[in-house]
Amino acid sequence: MIWIANIVVALVAALHVYFLILEMFLWTKPLGLKTFRNSLEKATDSAVLAANQGLYNGFLAAGLVWGLVQSNPGFAFQIKMFFLLCVIVAGVYGAVTVSRRILWVQAAPAAIASDFALAGLEIVHLPPPCLALPHSVHPVSCERWRPPRSR
Repeated sequence: MIWIANIVVALVAALHVYFLILEMFLWTKPLGLKTFRNSLEKATDSAVLAANQGLYNGFLAAGLVWGLVQSNPGFAFQIKMFFLLCVIVAGVYGAVTVSRRILWVQAAPAAIASDFALAGLEIVHLPPPCLALPHSVHPVSCERWRPPRSR
C-alpha cells in the first residue's frame, strides 16, 4: 500500500511542477491563456502574480519530493502529510475564491494521496496519528498501540 501512496504523492508533485511551468513560464503563451481562460491583456497584467503563485507550487512539489526521498519512514510520512495538507488547503481556498475547478484539479488528488498515505501506516508499522485521543491509543481500534516485535 505504501508504494501506491508514494506513486500518488509523486503524481501530485508532478502536477505541481506542471503548475509551476504553466504559471511561471507559459502564463502569457497560448497554452497558459487557454488553461486559465485569460485574455492576453489580463495575463500580461497578472504575469508577476502568476509567477509568484507558480513558485509556491514549486515549493509544494519540492516538499512532496522531499517526503518521498526521506529515508526515515516516520519523518517521511510527516513531511508528505504536511505538504499534502498544504495542497488541500490551497486547493480549497482556490476553489472558494477563484474557480471550483481547482478543487478537483488540486485538492482532490492531494486528498486521495493522503488517504493512501494514511492507509499505508499499518504496512510500515508506524503508529497512526492520534489527534484527539490519548497519545498511545490507536484511533481506529481504540486499543493501545504497540510497535511490532523485532524478529
